[in-house]
Amino acid sequence: METAKGVTNMALAHEIMVNQAFQVKPTELPEGSWERRMKEIMHKAFWDCLEAQLKEDPPSYGHAIKLLAEIKETLLSFLLPGHGRLRSRIEEVLDLPLIQQQAENGALDISRLSQFIVGIMGSLCAPCRDEDINKLKEITDIVPLLKAIFSVLDLMKVDMANFAVSSIRPHLMQQSVEYERNKFQEFLELQPNALDYTEKWLEETMKCLREAGTDDCTAASSDPSPLYPLNVHNHAYLRLLKWDHASDPFPETVLMDQVRFQQMQQETDRLVLVSSVLLIVYTTTGEAISGLPGLMETLKNTVNILLADMRAPSFSAQEALANIGEKLCVELSQCLSQHGYSPFSADRRSTLKGQVLATIQPDNTVRKLMDARVQTYLLAYLESSQHKTPPPLPGGLAPVSTELKDLAVRFSYLVNFNKLVFSPFYQKILQKIVTARESSGTEMEEK
Repeated sequence: METAKGVTNMALAHEIMVNQAFQVKPTELPEGSWERRMKEIMHKAFWDCLEAQLKEDPPSYGHAIKLLAEIKETLLSFLLPGHGRLRSRIEEVLDLPLIQQQAENGALDISRLSQFIVGIMGSLCAPCRDEDINKLKEITDIVPLLKAIFSVLDLMKVDMANFAVSSIRPHLMQQSVEYERNKFQEFLELQPNALDYTEKWLEETMKCLREAGTDDCTAASSDPSPLYPLNVHNHAYLRLLKWDHASDPFPETVLMDQVRFQQMQQETDRLVLVSSVLLIVYTTTGEAISGLPGLMETLKNTVNILLADMRAPSFSAQEALANIGEKLCVELSQCLSQHGYSPFSADRRSTLKGQVLATIQPDNTVRKLMDARVQTYLLAYLESSQHKTPPPLPGGLAPVSTELKDLAVRFSYLVNFNKLVFSPFYQKILQKIVTARESSGTEMEEK
């Protein structure tokens, strides 16, 4: 239980750091679930009971005072250190002993207190809650008003949590690195084999670099020493964009980001396919369309639209590429005609459609070329990230330059944060691998 709790906390801290769009969201129980039905029944019983108490003669304010106390505590929790005057005002109006005395003497005006509460909420809420506050002002019945107040307060709690997250994120980097590292060390002490897949990942990367030139290797590095630890790390991370998630267990140290790496892998595949198709178009059509303003963007949009569902299980790459070939032929014919060139002949149409469809094969020459260039760019981006100077874009990738640079930035950020957290573990593993290889080599020489 403690281990699971530690891993959960570590995952939450990690998510805040690597996901710039991270937000706390209200808990929503599934529609029709037993938990949701039970919650609705209990809430209805509570509010029905409160309404019955307030309709008694004289009214009974026990439940209502408890609600006011809870509201007061929530409002005070929203205040910042500079809200001294507002704090005093809340303490003065929502003075619980005084409210209790007023209730006992039949002088309690819950309607007035509720309106005061709504006013304070309006001064503390985020602009996105203004409409909710205005709706509260229109409610006149006490029970529905109190019920609505609690609903809006719950939303304001979420807003406050998200504001806190965005405010402290810039200051969290070092603390988060140490926190995640310590939590993982605790987990490792309880699960000594918790780095088995990470060790296999790094060992296979080192083997790949030793046998440079094999199909399994990633893009070549500019580093003259291929087994330099930083180079091994960079190639290892790049291999995550080629991972077979269905059959190979993901390394433990990057497991919290598996979905993110998976999404980046899909983005990479799409960019490779788009750039391959556009390269084929311009190579096949020739000088007639080179330099025509807006044409590249038009063709790119066409390809992107037809590849929009690339991640869907029902997506058929063959059907999509066939449609892309047909659509591009139509657009190119129209463009050539508009600029006074010869019509797109049947042979050229057939050649273009055939070459576009051929990119469905992973070993297609054009696709392999663009894939290698994308991999080279991402690797170069990792290698240059320490110097803050982005690498030059390889040829043929200009049409997807914006998307590729955005991918490289996100990929680099994720990788560099992972390095900060797990570098001590990686160093030990690499040293272990090197020592084992040296021992094995010595034994072979002795034999």
